[in-house]
Amino acid sequence: MAELVDVVVVGLGVGGEEVAGRLAEAGLTVVGIERDLVGGECPYWGCVPSKMMIRAANAIAEARRVNELAGAAQVQPDWAPVAKRIREEATDTWDDTVAVERFTGKGGRFVRGTGRLDGPGRVRVGGQVFQARYGIVLGSGTRPSAPPIDGLADSPYWTNHQAIEVEELPGSLLVLGGGAIGLELAQVFARFGVQVTVVEAADRVLAIEEPEASEVAAAALRADGVTIATGVRANRVSHDGRSFTVHADGTEFTGDRLLVVTGRKAHLDELGLDTVGVDASQRYLPVDERMHVRDGIWAVGDLTGEGAFTHIAMYQAGIVVADVLDHMRRTKGGPDASGTASVLGGAAGVVSAVGGSMSAGGSTGVPGSVPRADYRALPRVTFTDPEVGAVGLTEQQARERGINVQVGYTDLTSSARGWIHKAGNAGFIKLIADADQGVLIGATSVGPAGGEVLSALVVAVHAAVPLSQLRHMIYAYPTFHRAIEDALRALK
Repeated sequence: MAELVDVVVVGLGVGGEEVAGRLAEAGLTVVGIERDLVGGECPYWGCVPSKMMIRAANAIAEARRVNELAGAAQVQPDWAPVAKRIREEATDTWDDTVAVERFTGKGGRFVRGTGRLDGPGRVRVGGQVFQARYGIVLGSGTRPSAPPIDGLADSPYWTNHQAIEVEELPGSLLVLGGGAIGLELAQVFARFGVQVTVVEAADRVLAIEEPEASEVAAAALRADGVTIATGVRANRVSHDGRSFTVHADGTEFTGDRLLVVTGRKAHLDELGLDTVGVDASQRYLPVDERMHVRDGIWAVGDLTGEGAFTHIAMYQAGIVVADVLDHMRRTKGGPDASGTASVLGGAAGVVSAVGGSMSAGGSTGVPGSVPRADYRALPRVTFTDPEVGAVGLTEQQARERGINVQVGYTDLTSSARGWIHKAGNAGFIKLIADADQGVLIGATSVGPAGGEVLSALVVAVHAAVPLSQLRHMIYAYPTFHRAIEDALRALK
């Protein structure tokens, strides 16, 4: 017999945990199912521990800049305190007890295992079957995906998991993949004395970003001793028990360890989607603007294919929470039969509480209204040194869409703050404007605080602030973000 509950959440990564916890707090009977660690990739192998590593590596680099700015300094890198901090402060040695208790403390019911759809409204986990009154939320995320390179699958290569968990650094490291994760980890290990080589099939690293960003990032890593090989496609990997060799286009690269960071995959075939008439052969799970897979089923996070970012999962979680509560209200009848929406300030209030966002054409703010997903101003940051922040369209993407493009560019080193900063001041601001509409549709901020400067540009793109207003703003002096004003002047 199936047990009747209000909502079942399959996968308690960042988005799933947020949805499950908020709905449980709202008084619904919520079952949360997770086979791995509650919280998902971000707190254990992604955002949190990797940024601890980056913080430590940046401290080493900054100490070395003393020689250029303030005298003399010698640095002796030591990985032990970094590994200790990741183990003890970030991950509890990869134990999710605290996260589970956080969820159950909100009134949720936790089940450890692999959840699978078992027909409309039903989820099976092990020998248990749950029937959901109001719906099912899928948040099973993605897992590292390795390319089909001869010999790779049979070798003991690293994913980001092993790179984050490492207690003793190798003497040398090959990194297959020149995207954000590959570059972040490559720079960290290089700054701790590891000989690092990055092998990227595309003609530049950070290929999804502006070419200028690729150039600055590559130059920064090379200055840290990283060898970068672009336009090189690996065709075979061999491992002799001690070291790896990547064979690519007649060239061989060797290293003690091989880190593969070439992408991630949603394993939709494991979710039982066929039992509810959904095609499981797709790369990602398509959803509408309210995160619906189909009636009574929502999806959130990486498996939706909108970007493998924690902030996307949290944004989507706000929409799902609002829509589930609205669905419950409508199912029960009346404007707010349960009283839940009113207690929480309406669906719009729920979204605000969980850090969600509303598009200009979304929620009316009336209890029961639900915001629509809007990814026009999706921010992304690569936490190399310098940081690479970006939002909206790149120049190439805008031109491919036939937009009448204006481009404004300024080098950060020519700004007052960049000149003052001196050592480690590489970067730029690049603005992409729609000349016909008179608004920004994309921007890139590269520099020592590139990710922080980006926030102003995200607001400008998201709210479609007229260029005339941006030009008439007062920009604090001397700050890095003041370079935005210089880039606006350069629009042409």
